[in-house]
Amino acid sequence: MQGVIEIPAGERGVIRVFDLDMVPEQARFLREPGALAQVLGIDEINLDHVEIFPVSDLEELGLAGYLTQGCGIPEADVAPDLEALKNLSGHVLLLRSRAFDGAATRLTPASQISLLASYGEQQITWSAPPQASPASSKLYTGPKLSPRAARHASRRIGAALFAVVMSAIVFTLYVLVF
Repeated sequence: MQGVIEIPAGERGVIRVFDLDMVPEQARFLREPGALAQVLGIDEINLDHVEIFPVSDLEELGLAGYLTQGCGIPEADVAPDLEALKNLSGHVLLLRSRAFDGAATRLTPASQISLLASYGEQQITWSAPPQASPASSKLYTGPKLSPRAARHASRRIGAALFAVVMSAIVFTLYVLVF
């Protein structure tokens, strides 16, 4: 069957660019729930990972610039399709792999929707060397006071607090009397 696009299960980090050969009203209608899934020949699609917009909205950045700067696709990947992307007019559809929620999918797009290119996003390496934790970050590693020293420290704090409160009371009484 001509025009069938196979999406493997668990696919990640792929952006497919489609040219929408339709009037603006039809392209805007594709944002409605169920409409895009219907024209792609599938049951459902996650619209959070779909972009439909007119290329003219990108102004001087252009679609190639949006793909490289906005979507993180390497310029070397976009370079072979640069001329086709510059000549685009009307609406485009950007479809990310996450739109299929990891399920294997078979797209049979309507005649007005044509696949221009598929690009892989740059994968980010989230690994880092393990960090050695300092001894001070571990529980109960600080110096322990003996029970006698702890009692002595709490008595000093209590005596200081008592002295401050009593001084405040004496000062208040002095101001009221004189």
